[in-house]
Amino acid sequence: MVDVIDNPVDDQVPGWQLALLLLAGFRELVDETHRRLAEQGHAGARPAHGFALQAIGEGATNAELATRLGVTKQAAAKTIASLEREGYVERSGDTADARRVIVRRTARGTGLLALSEAAFEQCVQVWRDRVGTGSVDTLGATLRDLELPTARFDLASWSG
Repeated sequence: MVDVIDNPVDDQVPGWQLALLLLAGFRELVDETHRRLAEQGHAGARPAHGFALQAIGEGATNAELATRLGVTKQAAAKTIASLEREGYVERSGDTADARRVIVRRTARGTGLLALSEAAFEQCVQVWRDRVGTGSVDTLGATLRDLELPTARFDLASWSG
């Protein structure tokens, strides 16, 4: 793999490099977290699973999940099916409306989220050890201060 980012002499990072660096940081955290999850019995877990499990919350229909994730109903249905195959969710009827099917996290799904949270913290600690707690905390605070929308996960649409 070729590193496409040169190390500039000054500290100002061009916009396109900043975008690549943010993406690389995202990938490093997510990939390492999932490597750790696989070691703990969750080899089938995918990054989209965590986002979906968070969005499902206490329960959601397919349409609600699609809206919460900013994806199509078809994409939400595929994600639900994948989560169900891994044992992370189960479907049940809505007692108030028999036409509605509610997707809820199972104990395994809730456990995955807890393990994922711990794994992310371990990965971020590696960054803190490498560049200092202050640098990592400043990065996080700066990104939070930008008030970026965090509820849209339709990354697949980028590839056409």
